[in-house]
Amino acid sequence: MNHLKSQLAAVIGLSVLGTALPLLAADAPQPKGPKQAFETTTTQSVSFAPGGTIRIANSYGYLTVEGWDEPEIRVTVTKSTDRFYEPDEKQEAERRFSQIQVVTERRSDKELAVSTVLPRRSSIFRPIQPLEHFVLTRPLVPSNRHGVTVEYRLLVPRDSRLVIHHDTGYVWVSDVTGDMDVRSRTGDLTVLLPETAQFQVDARTRLGSVSSDAAGKGHYRFVVGSHFAYEDSAPVRHVTLRTGCGSITVKQGPPFAPFSKDGALGH
Repeated sequence: MNHLKSQLAAVIGLSVLGTALPLLAADAPQPKGPKQAFETTTTQSVSFAPGGTIRIANSYGYLTVEGWDEPEIRVTVTKSTDRFYEPDEKQEAERRFSQIQVVTERRSDKELAVSTVLPRRSSIFRPIQPLEHFVLTRPLVPSNRHGVTVEYRLLVPRDSRLVIHHDTGYVWVSDVTGDMDVRSRTGDLTVLLPETAQFQVDARTRLGSVSSDAAGKGHYRFVVGSHFAYEDSAPVRHVTLRTGCGSITVKQGPPFAPFSKDGALGH
């Protein structure tokens, strides 16, 4: 009888264990996939006649502006996270993306602005007991970009006037024949000027180098340290370039092949 009871207890124990094991496995932490960066891309097109002024303000990251033959401006913005997230944190990355807004505003028939709007910074004042006293501390996050890097690509009518105020990052401008005023707080500037147009160039950087292939063309005027000035015999366009910390490169060459309507290079 005792032997029979022992066998019965063993059978019941195995049955209970077999039922509990799947439950324990379900409660155990599930393995996650590799961390990854997230990104999102949007494109907007706005009709805009040649010869107008395009203002780009408060941009940061990577900015590319290229001239094309269409009477419109195409703005493509890619936002990406500057760190890796768990696969199930995609919603958090998208929330951060939504806090960085790139807004296009038509101010008149001849003026259009592309501005980057950042969320407000958190207050650097933190109350401690008693509440009427405050302690000045550094913010937990040094900037209000929320870990998001932005890449801009603008296709603009070739004969546009550009006014660019870039914060930090890289700026590239090519195949634009209008006046330019390009300023960056920190970062490198590269400007490719069509050789078919005549320019007066004034480039300065506080900390960095300035280089140009205009020297040797017979119009080379002045290169000393971080200041470069160049003027054609009869300049009709003015280019002003400034950066606080970074290098400036100015080149002239044949115009690029015209862009087609879908953004591809024409043949």
